[in-house]
Amino acid sequence: MKIFMDTFEIDRGQAENADYNSIKAWDSIGHMQLINNIESAFDIYFEIDDIVDLNSFETGKVLLKKYNVEFD
Repeated sequence: MKIFMDTFEIDRGQAENADYNSIKAWDSIGHMQLINNIESAFDIYFEIDDIVDLNSFETGKVLLKKYNVEFD
């Protein structure tokens, strides 16, 4: 969640409900910054389809599980 908060400069409540259409900063550049920040933080590399599919905080949690990332 902190990655979403830091990337888009939003609070916890906004991050929990974040989706591509609800965050002004989540444009194409913001999307790639988010991808980069997640990959760097967890030392993973998303497949192209996963980069495209990442469109909400909830989807991000599902994708991280796919890459065996454990989090609270």
